[in-house]
Amino acid sequence: MVDSIKSSKEAIELEDKHGAYNYHPLPVVLSKGEGVHVWDVEGKKYYDFLSSYSAVNQGHCHPKIVGALSEQAQTMTLTSRAFYNDVLGVYEKYITEYFGFDKVLPMNTGAEAVETAIKICRKYAYERKGIPENEAKIVICENNFHGRTTTIISFSNDEGARKNFGPYTPGFIKIPFNDLEALENVLKSDKNISGFLVEPIQGEAGVVTPDDNFIAKAKEICSQNDVLMIADEIQTGIARTGSLLAVCGNCSCEGKCERQEDTYTKPDMLVLGKAISGGVYPVSAVLADNHIMEVIQPGQHGSTFGGNPLGSKVAMAALEVVVDENLSQNARKLGELFRERMEKFIEKSESVKLVRGRGLLNAIVIDDTQESSTAWDICMALKENGLLAKPTHGNIIRFAPPLVMTEEELHECCDIIEKTITEFEKTWEK
Repeated sequence: MVDSIKSSKEAIELEDKHGAYNYHPLPVVLSKGEGVHVWDVEGKKYYDFLSSYSAVNQGHCHPKIVGALSEQAQTMTLTSRAFYNDVLGVYEKYITEYFGFDKVLPMNTGAEAVETAIKICRKYAYERKGIPENEAKIVICENNFHGRTTTIISFSNDEGARKNFGPYTPGFIKIPFNDLEALENVLKSDKNISGFLVEPIQGEAGVVTPDDNFIAKAKEICSQNDVLMIADEIQTGIARTGSLLAVCGNCSCEGKCERQEDTYTKPDMLVLGKAISGGVYPVSAVLADNHIMEVIQPGQHGSTFGGNPLGSKVAMAALEVVVDENLSQNARKLGELFRERMEKFIEKSESVKLVRGRGLLNAIVIDDTQESSTAWDICMALKENGLLAKPTHGNIIRFAPPLVMTEEELHECCDIIEKTITEFEKTWEK
């Protein structure tokens, strides 16, 4: 039995010695989380402004979600899908009604859910649309991030994720993000296109937000060409952007989002992960209506852990928290305050040239090259001042705190960000 960690230095050395070097974390070793705060091994307290890439929208260790985990863990954790269990059907009814779809295919991780959606889309193309077998294509956007499986990195722009992992999976056509004309042209020119896989906001690319009408118009174009629109809301969903989903407006969610200025764009398939379980347990899902989901028959797709009773209970509790605590509304209000503060700061800042985002998914762009270490250096300084964030590129910093944050806490965090960057600018050289 390994002794417990005594210091951050010891923890980092253990990971460096025994773990694969597939991540480059900030040098902070966290041992406790509660709400919007985390603590390191030495006991220093930080604001979490990453939320595990939007997995802990409900805050760290939310008592209702942890309680559901603990209660179910003492009864039944896993049956596999070789048998029924008394939780999965309840969960499937709950989540399909929650998001307004007929059926759900439960999985575990976000990448698994994206792979599942790709498989369903292709099978639908062959069996319902009549595309010749093995000729179906899926349109994706440049600078996308949908995971790191072999298939997904085949259509990635990130050479770090792609290089030396080939041969790559064919069947994907890349167009610019937020380009309706490009989408319309490619769908009209190729009748073997089966789907359009898109993030409503490109998080990993730097919180790139499209035009307000992009998703709605893209869905219209897809429908006109009998192409399935697949919305990857793994990072943008579950209240993060100020509504239940980033594609969601005045929709059928019965007050869960309360956003009235838009109309709901219902994708043909919805891909969810991360905050669907509040960061407590790996849960993901693909939702679609009957005419799409029914192409999947027994033995054609599955997962030993997908739909397990533990994850199902956790997911229901996590989704209840979103409604009970008005997290969509809080994200919308605090996001507006954050961008207002940053806009005012930019007017006098030498280094920050832009803030963008929606709800509490935001980013600032530093006036430097993507190859620079500027954003990393600022994040290191933020860490010293009690706030944890991470760069998405050399000159972009993503800010995405848990949605349970209060207005007072948000202003305190803005003070830390502004103070840190102002001090950084005194020594900054482009």
